[in-house]
Amino acid sequence: MSADDSPHILSEQARDAAGSTGEGEEAGGADGDFRAFWADVVADEIEARDPDDPIVIKGGVSPSGVAHLGNFNEIMRGYFVAAVLRERGHEVRQVFTSDDKDPLRKLPRKLANADGDIVGLGEVDAGALGRNLGKPYTAIPDPFGERESYAAHFAALLKADADRLGVPVEMVSNTELYADGDFDDVTRTVLSDLEGVRAVLSQYQDKVDEEYVPFNPICAECGKVTETVTAVDPEAETVDYACTDMEVGDEVIEGCGHEGTATFREGKLPWRLEWPGQWDVLGVDFEPFGKDHAEGSWPSGVDVARNVLGVEPPVPMVYEWFTLNGEPLSSSAGNVVTVPELLDLIEPEVLRYFFALHPKKARDLDVERLDQLVDRFDRFERAYFGEVDDEDLTAFAERAYPFVVGRADDPPTEKPVRLPYTFAAVLGMVDDPDFRERLARDEGHVPEDADEEVVAAALSRVEQARNWAERTENEYDYRLQTDLPDAAFDDDVAAALDDLADFVAAGHDGDAIQAEMYETARAHDVDVGDFFAAGYRLFFDDTQGPRLGEFLGELERDYVVARLRREA
Repeated sequence: MSADDSPHILSEQARDAAGSTGEGEEAGGADGDFRAFWADVVADEIEARDPDDPIVIKGGVSPSGVAHLGNFNEIMRGYFVAAVLRERGHEVRQVFTSDDKDPLRKLPRKLANADGDIVGLGEVDAGALGRNLGKPYTAIPDPFGERESYAAHFAALLKADADRLGVPVEMVSNTELYADGDFDDVTRTVLSDLEGVRAVLSQYQDKVDEEYVPFNPICAECGKVTETVTAVDPEAETVDYACTDMEVGDEVIEGCGHEGTATFREGKLPWRLEWPGQWDVLGVDFEPFGKDHAEGSWPSGVDVARNVLGVEPPVPMVYEWFTLNGEPLSSSAGNVVTVPELLDLIEPEVLRYFFALHPKKARDLDVERLDQLVDRFDRFERAYFGEVDDEDLTAFAERAYPFVVGRADDPPTEKPVRLPYTFAAVLGMVDDPDFRERLARDEGHVPEDADEEVVAAALSRVEQARNWAERTENEYDYRLQTDLPDAAFDDDVAAALDDLADFVAAGHDGDAIQAEMYETARAHDVDVGDFFAAGYRLFFDDTQGPRLGEFLGELERDYVVARLRREA
């Protein structure tokens, strides 16, 4: 494979051209020209090949477990490139293949229901999976009993997630491609030149020997995928097979021993041939993929495409995986998060922004520190509207922001009103919507002349931040009492509360209030812990809560003063 075929080239060019652009290393250009957004670099490479419209952008996944955010990488990377190409006047078809003719090799520990909520096997018909190990995903009943197969359930989840994020992706079933005969020519080409195919694949796989036949029939007797082909007839488009055992790690999925004949449509090619076969069948022009494929499957795919199928591979782009809460995404370990789960916590544009950042850089999505991601998005948004003194970030924002908010055809001209995420979490402690609005206006986060629609849009972040507080059980996971709690205090505590009320009334900020609480307690010879407990009782009807002084600094001053003075 030549250097020009390296899947790393595009992302390396973009990174190198970016230098130290700070918040995203987003720049780059294939020809040395500055490109503020990596998707433009990819689009340049695609256009350099002078492709016919529609330009085809592809991603793919095997439907093996929870449809989590990691599965969404290729969809979102492809989305930005597709959007740039459409802006340039091209017709684009973005497809996502479900490798659903693959066999189920082991039981997943977790699944996701139709709403995207993660559930354990104990909550579904796990037997529907366990009884069908070794069979194609499309031949396995949906354990939720809603779709025609487990594969259809998984594909529907991904399509629903794409719809939630406004990505016009077309789901393509491998099973249907084979059934419709789309793979007939590819399969015939492969099985007509076994010696040549073996010569290519032997450079990448140790198990390829002179007996190896790259086709996996589906047993007509038990329905399992088998790997033992005994004869090939390319002209008749059939293979003879024996249904033998399949080794999966230390486990064995037993074959039934049946011997039979299968057509090309009653089986499938192995992955290293099927992937380049998809490029041929679908006419793929660009495909992003994870770094796990960059050093193995991609080089063999290039070789197969050119030297077996006689087609050019698509423009590639390898992306770095991201971690979740500092650990690799893993369905088996339970370290996953779904798109619906995240959209309960952040706006769709914030999630799209996460994927708009340079794909070459590894990133961690820390749900406990989700406020930091939202803050970075807010700064990115302000940079688009010329409010941030950062040349590189502004260049990136000016180019990428319309795509991030899904308005490439109609770029925004008016900055939305956004509540700071942690302030929205503070408002989430309040159940009264009118009080929420008063606090937001009092802190200057909502303009005086904002109409009801603008206010509603701004306050919509409150429920997301509240969900975040509850999910992570963080310092904002408390409820501010609307009514004055029924609480009695000793005279010295009451006097200290009155003095603190005077201090707040003087207009001090949260940090100053926090420090003053210690001084006031000491001045009245009140135990500091008891004084804070009194404050928590007044505001939360509890003995603990967030950093109280800082929290009080976020609230409406008159309300805080009245509450400290025990006035209803």
